[in-house]
Formats: sequence, structure tokens, C-alpha cells
Amino acid sequence: MKKLLFTVGFFVSFAAFLPAQVRSAHYEMIAPAGVPEGATAGSSADSAYSAEMELRFEAFNKVFCFNPALLVSPLRVRVFTARQEYDTYVTSKLGSTRPGAVYLHYNNPANRELVILQGSAEEKTVVPHQAFVQFLRAFIPGAPAWIREGFAVYFTTLAFNREKNVLDYEENLSWLETVKKSALSPEAVLQADTGGAPANFQAYAWSLVSFFLADTGGVYYRSLTDAFTVLAPGAGPQDNSRAVYSRLTLFTPAAALTRDYNAYIASKKTFTELIDEGQKAYGAKNYTSAAELFRKAAALKPGHYAPPYYLGLLAYEDKKYAEAENFYKTAMEYGAEKALVQYARGVNAAALGKKAEAAAFLEEASAADPARYKARADDLIKRLQ
Repeated sequence: MKKLLFTVGFFVSFAAFLPAQVRSAHYEMIAPAGVPEGATAGSSADSAYSAEMELRFEAFNKVFCFNPALLVSPLRVRVFTARQEYDTYVTSKLGSTRPGAVYLHYNNPANRELVILQGSAEEKTVVPHQAFVQFLRAFIPGAPAWIREGFAVYFTTLAFNREKNVLDYEENLSWLETVKKSALSPEAVLQADTGGAPANFQAYAWSLVSFFLADTGGVYYRSLTDAFTVLAPGAGPQDNSRAVYSRLTLFTPAAALTRDYNAYIASKKTFTELIDEGQKAYGAKNYTSAAELFRKAAALKPGHYAPPYYLGLLAYEDKKYAEAENFYKTAMEYGAEKALVQYARGVNAAALGKKAEAAAFLEEASAADPARYKARADDLIKRLQ
């Protein structure tokens, strides 16, 4: 009897180390038991990743409108918490490992899976990219390369907020400077599967996707979504590429597409460009233009300190001191240099007649960076006395 009890106990203990396997509407999750990094208490790894993937599926399919009933099996996601185990598993499939995550595609849908290394430095950027590839190839294994790579880059900055259980999107402009350096006909990107992929293909594929999606409600967005309807699950990349190209150019000649695409790219500004132009406009006392540029920069990077800091300066110039203080506090929360912001807050408080508060801010600026602010801060504090 004792031996039997020991055996049963052994199997119970062993089961505790088995990965959890959970199915949701569109996914099969294989993940270690426990709370994933950044998840709320009471969550399990499988449920957290399941929630994330279902949100991603929904976001992807808002654009593609594939019929989920056509999935022959749930999309599998396998999560590892130990790098050695992840590397060993991926290497056994591909011959070498991949950073963060990788989608493994096979002709047999039952063998396909997205493999993730939880907590890796690359997870936040690689998972969105690979999750999209998994989604697309589940419906259209032989999708055109520009659709696969362009949308994968486009969705790379679709981040999952585990605390709020939502997806946050920040426009991905990492390839914009590369695209702007040399003109390229969209035709070369659209026909990469038949004519060969040009250099920096990912960059140009992303730019083309960005162009189509920016025309929400317009002819190009409609052309794009119509083109998805000609994608055939059983066709290869070349045939699907030809079909999509024919559909896209059915009502919009290639020359017009090229013209409008180049105009769109020329109008796009990176975060750095918007800040630089805003600073120039501010220096030229063109405050209206400066404010518009800084607001656009804030929309691109909502958590960056620079836009609220400069918007604070503009509010000060407009004598909206309470508004300026709020902008400065936001800039500080986003990681702005303490001395820079506290000096601006000191000047702003002085304009409001809050002498004690102004002196406190100025002293903090002086202490944080004496070389740059001590002389100026001391001088202003003397004038406030």
C-alpha cells in the first residue's frame, strides 16, 4: 500500500511541472503554469497569452476580414520561460535558434506553431511580427511577400498592455528615413515575388502598407481590401501576387499609384523631424505652427517627454501658466531632464507670482545641473526677493 501511495504521489508531483494547455476561440496555448512577467495576480501564463493573441487576431482581422470558420485547426502558441529550453526546441526545428519568438510553418497545419521565449528582450517587438505572420499564413500560406512583410512591420508596434488587457498602437516609423532616401516604384514592391525583391524590401513593403491603410474610406484602402478577396489559399506567392496586382491596378493605373504613393511618403515626418521643425518654428516665434508640429510628434510617441515640454513653453508664451505647469509635470513624468524642466517650472511660477514655489523649482534646477543653471537660477531668485 505504501508503495502504491508513493507512486500516485509521484505522478501528482510530476503533473505539476507539465505545461498548461488551454484553447480559446482561435488559439491553442501551451505555456508553463504560473504568472507571466507583467501579468496581474491570479493570471496564468496560458490565459495571459491567450488574451493577447485573441486581441491580436481581432486587430489583424479588422483589416483582412478572413472567415475564421475556414481555420482547419486552432493557431498553436508554445511558450518557454527558460532560454536554454527555447533555444534547444527551436534549434531542433530550424537548425539554429531565433531571438524572442519565431513562427514555424509546415505544410501540415497541425504542426504549425508560434514559439515564444517569455521575458526575452526581443519579445515585445518580435512577437507582434511573428504573430501576424502566423495569422496570415493560417489563411493564405502563399501570400505575396509585400503583404506578409509589410503588415508584419506595420503591426510590430502593436503592444499588449497586460495590466489593462488592451492593445496599444504607436505608428512604426522606423523605416521612414530609409524609404525617403531613394525613390522606388510601388510596382517593384508589388511584384517582388515575380520580379525579385528590391533592396530594403521590408522598408518599402511597410511604406506601401502604410500608404494604403492611411487612405481610410478612400479608393486606395478600398482597393487594398478588395484585393484580399482574390487571395487563394491553395495558390503560391507568385500567382497570388499577380492576382493582387491586377486587382489593385484595375481602377487605379500604376502611374497614378506611384504619384500618390510618392506624395504620401514625402509628406510623412518622423518624430525627430517633427521636433526639429517645431523647434525652428518656436525659434522663429511661429507659435501656431510649432504647436501643431509638437502635437503631431506627441501623437507619434505619446510617452515621450519632448512634446509636452515644448508645449509647456508655448503655453507660457501664451500666458497660460496653469496649462504650462501641467505640460511640464507631464514631461517630468515621461523622463525629461530634471534641471531643464524645473528651471522652466521656476520661470513659469515666477510669472504667476508664486515666489516661494518658483525659488524651490529654481534651486532644484541649480542642484541638478549647476554648470548650466546655477548662475541663471541664482540671478532669478535674487530678483524674486
